[in-house]
Amino acid sequence: MQILLVEDDVEAAGHLCQGLREAGYEVKHCADGAAGLNEARAARYDLLIVDRMLPLLDGLSMVGELRKSGVLAPVLVLSALGTVDDRVEGLRAGGDDYLVKPFAFAELLARVEALMRRASGDNRLVSTLRVADLEMNLLARRVTRAGRNIDLTAKEFQLLEFLMRRIGQIVTRTMLLESVWNLHFDPQTNLIDVHMSRLRQAIDRDFSPQLLHTIRGSGYCLKDPGATA
Repeated sequence: MQILLVEDDVEAAGHLCQGLREAGYEVKHCADGAAGLNEARAARYDLLIVDRMLPLLDGLSMVGELRKSGVLAPVLVLSALGTVDDRVEGLRAGGDDYLVKPFAFAELLARVEALMRRASGDNRLVSTLRVADLEMNLLARRVTRAGRNIDLTAKEFQLLEFLMRRIGQIVTRTMLLESVWNLHFDPQTNLIDVHMSRLRQAIDRDFSPQLLHTIRGSGYCLKDPGATA
């Protein structure tokens, strides 16, 4: 999936690019609205993330020009302007979603995923997640592997759900802290390591092959061995 990020704040852009790439997306960055407009017209992107306040050409004007040019890729507008009128203006200019700064990266990622699903027409409600012979029933709050029940705590269930929804993607510590524990800082504890160890024991200890992998220096990844070919 190809994402175009148009953001003039270099530090913020670097953080977003890194997080999106860790989540499995390919990201191209432009630092002003004119460059973003030209890039979006020249290449096909699955999603655009556009800051509202940009040099040379503001974000809403850029989006408006793209819509006039027939570019229909979904657009997520980022802005520090967060009143109802501001959000309405952003959506009427051609944006598909509007996220007010400051925001947690986990929320941005969730909105990106939702826009991608909407664009692909996949809006079905999912009640069961599967990775190889590991199955999670979201309605019954039940997990099995190879037909055997696996008992998990509420937090372990939430952690596993987050991983199963991102099968094959590297999930970073930052993503886990923000999404599973609602922490927007690193508490400098072994909180994640302890829960990951327990989860690995629960879903992998008595089964083969191993599904949960530690990616040194990056995070964790739940892999389906049958999908690697």
